[in-house]
Amino acid sequence: MGPEQSGLLDRHLAFVEALRGAGLAVSLAEDLDAVAALAAVHWSDRTTVRDAFAATLVKKQAQRTTFDALFDVYFPPMVGNGAAAAADEAGTTEGAVRDNATALVDFRDRLAELLEAGEVDPAEMRRLAAEMVGRFGSMPGRGPGLSSWSAYTALQRVAPQELVDRLVAALMAASDQGDGDDARRVANRRIGAFTALVEDDARRRIAEEKGPDHVADVAVRPSIDKLAFMAARRTDLEEMRKEIFPLARRLATRLAKEQHSRHARTAPLDFRRTVRASIATGGVPITTHHRPKRPHRTDLVVLCDISGSVANFAQFTLLFVFALREVFQSMRAFTFIDHVHEVTGHFRPGADPVDVLADLSASASHAALWGRTNYGRAFTKFAEKHADALTPKTTLLILGDARSNYSDLHEDTLKQLAGSVKRSFWLNPEHQRNWGTGDSAALPYGEIVRMIECRNLTQLSEFVHELAW
Repeated sequence: MGPEQSGLLDRHLAFVEALRGAGLAVSLAEDLDAVAALAAVHWSDRTTVRDAFAATLVKKQAQRTTFDALFDVYFPPMVGNGAAAAADEAGTTEGAVRDNATALVDFRDRLAELLEAGEVDPAEMRRLAAEMVGRFGSMPGRGPGLSSWSAYTALQRVAPQELVDRLVAALMAASDQGDGDDARRVANRRIGAFTALVEDDARRRIAEEKGPDHVADVAVRPSIDKLAFMAARRTDLEEMRKEIFPLARRLATRLAKEQHSRHARTAPLDFRRTVRASIATGGVPITTHHRPKRPHRTDLVVLCDISGSVANFAQFTLLFVFALREVFQSMRAFTFIDHVHEVTGHFRPGADPVDVLADLSASASHAALWGRTNYGRAFTKFAEKHADALTPKTTLLILGDARSNYSDLHEDTLKQLAGSVKRSFWLNPEHQRNWGTGDSAALPYGEIVRMIECRNLTQLSEFVHELAW
């Protein structure tokens, strides 16, 4: 094996290990499949190589974003002459100033024109992202071990929010409709896509400086199903929203099959049908038949903290549980910060997840009277006004980080609520190592209701299996 082949194999192995480190379960067989697929394609086309890797190594669409980010780090596109020639790559001429007020205004104008155009050549957008990092993201002279490139610095200089406002105005003027909400959604989506390109280019430059393994360890976020709810950015939340209902539908189908199989095994024997079927085998009852058993479905009541620190976790967990509503006999949902508000009506069949999330966000004003999270007060108000929602057939699900701002916890009220239902669970989006620190009441509450760590979509999916039984 020649040195070029050896280097390529090492790069492939490092790439596979980085995928595993980011949460993608790549088996040895899939690793070998990738090698076989790569031997059958032309390496002159980077897109073909990436698709060959993806076809053999990626199992879920939710993992594709992480895969693409790592692929760009280990197999970067050829842009200019590399990070060492940043000035040329940024499109500057000899003696030209890379970053000043005039250059910034000129760059914003060109970027705004491209974003307003909508359908733009992806290569042109990547070139502009590379120019942006080269001009405005350079951080020379930093200390040992620190990167000399920063997507954050480049984005702060160019000011995306300023671009969003400018793009919204242009879109509204072009449509003559004056619908600011739609225009702002389009603007945020376009700016978000360009921001991802800027981050990709910064990672490429850092990988040239420090090697791809360094970037994979510190700069590449885990796949969307492994990403912590409380660490999610706006673009991550949009991707989660797209994933939540398909994930719930797949899980609901699997749960239905598991319930049917389980009921078939535990249902009482139908003696007559079993004897009748044994005639075909000479009277030997090879196949047993069982009486149909009515599937058990639980009543579900969800009590959900929607304060700012856990709002993303709460809203997506509510959406996920709502998408599984056919698994439950009935479902009622309540939100709180320090005051309880029922939101069951927002979860209407066929509702758009975007509208549901907007309604839930608006309901926060009804759930806060004192402005600070107070679990004890919320439990007390729930017991006073909504105790009829709980029956001996109910499963109670509490969502929140159990941080109650050192207020009275009213453990006796929670014991009363938990004692009036069949089962109770508490999903906490914080890492278990943080339970009991600061104002966290996770430990005393956990002695009353089973406290479960639930920081991402994967853990949420695993818990729903238990919830459905």
